[in-house]
Amino acid sequence: MNIKTFYFNPFRECTYIVQDGDNTIIIDPGMLTEKEQARFKEYLDEHHLMPTHILITHTHEDHICGLNWLQSTMLQTPDTKHQTSPINQLPEGWQLIPTPGHKEDAVCFYVPKEGVLFSGDTLFQESIGRTDLPGGDMSVLIRSLEKLKQLPPETVVYPGHGYTTTIAHEIEYNPYF
Repeated sequence: MNIKTFYFNPFRECTYIVQDGDNTIIIDPGMLTEKEQARFKEYLDEHHLMPTHILITHTHEDHICGLNWLQSTMLQTPDTKHQTSPINQLPEGWQLIPTPGHKEDAVCFYVPKEGVLFSGDTLFQESIGRTDLPGGDMSVLIRSLEKLKQLPPETVVYPGHGYTTTIAHEIEYNPYF
């Protein structure tokens, strides 16, 4: 598995390109400006990648502002083998973990064989997503974190903002864990 991180839009949202076997998975397309879209497309073209899946951790605007562009630009091809899967149709071996609290539709994507979790805004390095926005609920988010605490400690966490961490690090240093 190869993971490329892009930091997009004024909120420095993390958009991921994940190469997993024959799959090219885009997680949280947050490319807002034409310049960000061009940089993203340039990377895909340079590495001869065509998205096969689009995964969305939650529907706050900073995580989906590039979705329409991605669907209309990158996924319109006469070659039907490159048609993308529907949003949040998981690649083989991936698991969806519902994690409401930051927003009611929040989910994480877990890849057990790789020991990787894409946490969106549920879990950050030593912090969590805000709960004061529409759809947020701190008590619900704390229950969602309990699910993530059960993952193997060596699980690498790729958050929706900020930098990677591990479940072990969060158990030790995250006051919300």
